[in-house]
Amino acid sequence: MAIPLADATLDQLPPDIKRPAYDRARLSPGIVHIGVGNFHRAHQAWYLHRLMQMGLAHDWAIVGAGVRPSDAEQREKLAAQDFLTTLVELDPSGRSAEVIGSMIDFLPVESDNAALVARMARPDIRIVSLTVTEGGYYLDPLGELDVSHPDIVHDATHPQTPRTAFGAMVAALRERRASRTGPFTGLCCDNLQANGEVLRRVVVSLARLSDPALADWIERNCSFPNAMVDCIVPATGPKEIALAAEFGIRDAAPVTHENFRQWVIEDDFCRGRPDWDKAGATFTSDVHAFERMKLRMLNGGHQVISDLGELLSVATIAATMEHAGIRAVFEKVEREEIMPHVAPVSGYTPEQYLDLLLRRFANPMIGDTTRRVAFDGSSRHPGFVLGSVRDGLAAGTPVEGLALVEAAWARMCYGTREDGSPIEPNDPLWNQLQATARAARQTPRAWLDMGRIYGDLGRHPRFADAFENWLSLIWQKGTPAAIAAYLGDDR
Repeated sequence: MAIPLADATLDQLPPDIKRPAYDRARLSPGIVHIGVGNFHRAHQAWYLHRLMQMGLAHDWAIVGAGVRPSDAEQREKLAAQDFLTTLVELDPSGRSAEVIGSMIDFLPVESDNAALVARMARPDIRIVSLTVTEGGYYLDPLGELDVSHPDIVHDATHPQTPRTAFGAMVAALRERRASRTGPFTGLCCDNLQANGEVLRRVVVSLARLSDPALADWIERNCSFPNAMVDCIVPATGPKEIALAAEFGIRDAAPVTHENFRQWVIEDDFCRGRPDWDKAGATFTSDVHAFERMKLRMLNGGHQVISDLGELLSVATIAATMEHAGIRAVFEKVEREEIMPHVAPVSGYTPEQYLDLLLRRFANPMIGDTTRRVAFDGSSRHPGFVLGSVRDGLAAGTPVEGLALVEAAWARMCYGTREDGSPIEPNDPLWNQLQATARAARQTPRAWLDMGRIYGDLGRHPRFADAFENWLSLIWQKGTPAAIAAYLGDDR
């Protein structure tokens, strides 16, 4: 019988389950983390837990937080089990489980974020970290703060009752400046190019809308290190809850993950930091090279296979690696259109990194779905794919495969698979995307006219012509025919 997860029951868990060896009652907070999803608990919280297991960083425990109404449900689940999480590692050679305890609280989720502001304003909090998804930073098409967004307008005009995580950070920093508590470090853990610079730009720009002097103070005193994060972490559902129960643990919010993690961070922390490097993280002054390799090859590669997988009713990422056509497209696009614009980093050449991705994506134990990976394409395609298109156009290297990827996404947003089954809404902009995809069935270039996503790419004939040809072929003869045409004799 599965044991309910809680501090009081840790000693009752099966003996092969790793668990906190430290006294959680003696931990004190140092980090507020906004966005307590699966990735955070399998990645940043795990690194901190490893340090705590070594007897280190006991004054850096995590206080969780959320700014969306849906975060309240996550808070209830975690509070009921003393903020413990079961991590289940899915390795082809076997599964293992451990319980981590680096989070010690989760703030109430409130419309005015009063509890969040108050907690971030306290002097023991030295780092505020975030995983709010790459689409959650209120950026306009030029990568600047979208000052017209209603949430940003609200936070600029009502800075004491902010709606957004960034407005809450600004409000807390205002209190810290007034009380002479001093700044904190803002640590972005989302998949954004130069993510620390993005976070700095958003926070400072938002502060400047209501308090220019505060904005100047933040720029002078706070730090926003760039960081690259990597670990494949599927969503949790009944299957994952049942898997935890197989290990003898009743956990309402367990996390499954692959047997790979990477965290590369600039060492720029204005109020100190845990020694995450002792748990396997890398501190470097050259995060951007690691970031570019990962975002272009892994995250961009995910978009290559997930949209094709959705169209062809291939449910999981591992299954796309077993599909001869999808895997061949992935490898060809990576080698010919993405890797030419990626430099080697310490430990990996682009070819070695591709080999690693092929092994990771093919892991049959990871039930990561093409639907999850394809979610929020309106943020992920500009963030992960279109940079390679621009590099290819500038360098004169091929872009035909990337044009096929964009055509497959346009076809997916039409809302049906090749077998006629419906694709449920899977993007915050789904209604707009679906309407445009339906117009693009007759006029393919209507898809590229979405300036928020494509900018001026629709005016580049080499890319736009290829896109038009692929989307027309997909509608005339089907996605398999387009895949075969792209692969030619290479398949």
